[in-house]
Amino acid sequence: MPAHVYMLASGRNGTLYLGVTSNLSRRLFEHQNGLLDGFSKRYHVTRLVYAEEHERVDDAIAREKQLKGWRRAWKIALIEESNPEWSDLSEGGLF
Repeated sequence: MPAHVYMLASGRNGTLYLGVTSNLSRRLFEHQNGLLDGFSKRYHVTRLVYAEEHERVDDAIAREKQLKGWRRAWKIALIEESNPEWSDLSEGGLF
């Protein structure tokens, strides 16, 4: 079953949230509508700025752990490599 590693941001160079899910559209809906208590709700982190798909859930979890170990500057560089404007990738039905 495919899974996504994703990063949300409160805005450009703002607060980042990193997660993994097997249903990205559902998880985005939950984040964006305040249905999940915790970090993303508390800090209004709702803009999808980065996502990558993995064929296996355990691969996605391993990648999430790898990215969580990265320095913030490396995460920002990863986002800006594929999304230099920090656009919300969930708008327009991309995810």
